[in-house]
Amino acid sequence: MKRVYLDHAATTPVDPHVEEAMRPFWGEHFGNAGGLYEEGRRAKEALGQARIKIAKLIGARPDEIIFTSGGTESDNLAVFGVAGAALPGKKSDFFGVLKSDFEDSKASKPHIITAKFEHHAVLHPCQELEKLGFSARGGPAFGWDVTYLEVGEDGIVSPENVKRFLRPETVLVSIMYANNEIGTIQPVAEIGKIIHNHKLETKNDKLVFHTDACQAAGYLDLNVNNLGVDLMTVNGSKIYGPKGVGFLYVRRGVKISPQILGGVQEMGLRAGTEPVALNVGLASAFEIAQGEKEKESARLTVLRDYFIGGLEKKIPKAVLNGHPIKRLPNNINISIPGANGEEMVVRLDANGIACSTGSACTSESSESSHVILALGRSKKLADSSLRLTMGRSTTKGDLDYVLKVFSGIINSYGARN
Repeated sequence: MKRVYLDHAATTPVDPHVEEAMRPFWGEHFGNAGGLYEEGRRAKEALGQARIKIAKLIGARPDEIIFTSGGTESDNLAVFGVAGAALPGKKSDFFGVLKSDFEDSKASKPHIITAKFEHHAVLHPCQELEKLGFSARGGPAFGWDVTYLEVGEDGIVSPENVKRFLRPETVLVSIMYANNEIGTIQPVAEIGKIIHNHKLETKNDKLVFHTDACQAAGYLDLNVNNLGVDLMTVNGSKIYGPKGVGFLYVRRGVKISPQILGGVQEMGLRAGTEPVALNVGLASAFEIAQGEKEKESARLTVLRDYFIGGLEKKIPKAVLNGHPIKRLPNNINISIPGANGEEMVVRLDANGIACSTGSACTSESSESSHVILALGRSKKLADSSLRLTMGRSTTKGDLDYVLKVFSGIINSYGARN
């Protein structure tokens, strides 16, 4: 049966050039980068070259690139790392900090700003910080203060809204570059300017701006100086690289506390033997993705708009989720009133079409999409949502086939109802 894969926002196949770049480090050059002998030196050199390659592509220094196991770890390191570094005095273990530490320092609760539709790898750490910090003597909780910004019905975070909620005690703002479910592109550079000005006005040198750029990395410019970010997350599996690897950009001078302790790898911020093959693969995939982003974005934008136009004709009741233009070129997210998202995924799969109801990270959860709900949509529309994300192999013929099959499935709902 013909298979059409439309879930590239979940993961992508490894590019053959990336496989080739990684191959020597699975066998011939297998050394530990911490070794002083020749095998170790070769591994260390390859690791260094991978770091340099990524740094050049985003306008950073090599020592600002911290290799991780992927987007989730990078987001957790960003949120928990900033939180730990923001504690009063010299403490960096927020799991054991006492309520009296804040009282003695006469400090207000550290404050974090994020958006309601962020990836759960940002939201869940923020929610955990709200709960953490119980007194060891059984006193009341005093967890971090978190503001969850509303987003417009078009899925865009307002920079002015970010500005309105900034406080002297704000230590972190985390706004994703492009949403993983609806693909809306956020005004990160504009938000970055607002945060920069706020830091100058308030002399708040602890304030850090983080963006999750996992979905944006294959299509948008990630120059950190243009974006004005201090921390940035990228994941290899979204850009035709290997799974299990990513990086966190950490601007020089920004203080974050390590969350994995042991050795002093990754500038002391992430202990553990470095997976050289994966890191080399990540750098190769990122270089290819950034080199092809303009050409591939233009191609996919045409296909995206063609498909949306076809949906409007064949399924007039379909509701597009997110901004019609300010969205990733490969992303189509729709709700079908009266339909069930999971059932549609199963029926499409039976016809050779792979897509999802939303984030693959929550595919086993029965909860409605928090992203669609954040747009102000009803629970019924959230439960009838479908995400189709194209990639390098997607053709117009693929989309014609999907439109034909999909319209037949939706028409069967009408007949049933």
